[in-house]
Amino acid sequence: MQVAERIRKPEHVNTVALKAYARIAEAWGLSLKQAAGLADMSESTWKRARKPDFAGELTKDQLLRLSAVIGIYKSLELYFSEPLARSWFTRPNTGPLFGGSRPIDTAIEGGLPQILSVRTYLDALRGGA
Repeated sequence: MQVAERIRKPEHVNTVALKAYARIAEAWGLSLKQAAGLADMSESTWKRARKPDFAGELTKDQLLRLSAVIGIYKSLELYFSEPLARSWFTRPNTGPLFGGSRPIDTAIEGGLPQILSVRTYLDALRGGA
């Protein structure tokens, strides 16, 4: 029961989500601007948020974004081999959700609804939906 209670504390959830997101942003080679935009943060907030001692709060929207991006990362790692899994999100894509744009750009522009659509799209590709 104590473990479940610890997991529910927002600061713990925020710490874990931010740590995972920072690793994903690095693996994908996202710029500071891209990583901040995808997380719906200013660049200065993202600089602070990626440090282990960050004490700020994440909004529900930001936490949902990070969760969805983690799901996107997992789907890509399961569906594609390493080079493509790491570059898919930042490469132009002619799929119906992207119209030739890079998924990262459509996700930043479309916000949480588009991020969730990308996650659903990838889950469907790997047979999860």
